[in-house]
Amino acid sequence: MATQAPHATATATTIDRREGPYGEVVLRERGAHFEIIANGCFLMDTSDGRSERLLIDAALEALPSPDTDRPAPALLIGGLGVGFSLARAAAQSRWGRITVIEREQAIIDWHREGPLARISGDALADPRCEIIHTDLVDYVCENRIGSVGTYQDRYDALCLDIDNGPDWTVTDDNANLYSPQGLAGCMRRLRPGGILAVWSAKPSAAFEDALRNAGFNLVRTEEIQVARGVPDVVHLAVRPA
Repeated sequence: MATQAPHATATATTIDRREGPYGEVVLRERGAHFEIIANGCFLMDTSDGRSERLLIDAALEALPSPDTDRPAPALLIGGLGVGFSLARAAAQSRWGRITVIEREQAIIDWHREGPLARISGDALADPRCEIIHTDLVDYVCENRIGSVGTYQDRYDALCLDIDNGPDWTVTDDNANLYSPQGLAGCMRRLRPGGILAVWSAKPSAAFEDALRNAGFNLVRTEEIQVARGVPDVVHLAVRPA
């Protein structure tokens, strides 16, 4: 999940607080922006969506050029967050089906019925878009992929942003996504030639090695410059054709 430094000059007001199966989730308003807090950890806010937009843009640019003989590429976004990634994807006509996996019902509600609808409202009204309320790790690692009639279970791009990176997970169970088993699940969810894009608050050479060891090709990292500290990054990899 993309992190930005909270604005110290404004006082935060709690808009909603929920207890869910993964702990406490809080939506706060600070000045003109909203923040999402999970189990006391600041995750993201609405002050700057460059990272989330690059996540989508980088995946789209890595796909083959449009071809009238191929259907529009299908996109899976892991994590709804504050909605920047979904809004970016819905604004791009090249995407076909756009599926968002989000495990926190509170976050879904804040977008469908709450203040975050100002970011995602148009996207959620787009017939290409759907939200699936489930855990991304479970969805990716589901073993039934590959049976007859599961074409809709595969995607041309997976854009994952559920943690602050492979080395800084929101919950311990999320580490399974970046394990050999989790990366094998990502591979199965992708169609041949598909793109895996993973957001991280800092570069991870170990994760690049893990992607190569899992069989991905063309592994690379794109940086997003921030005001101070190490840059945010998007790790990119391609499933072999």
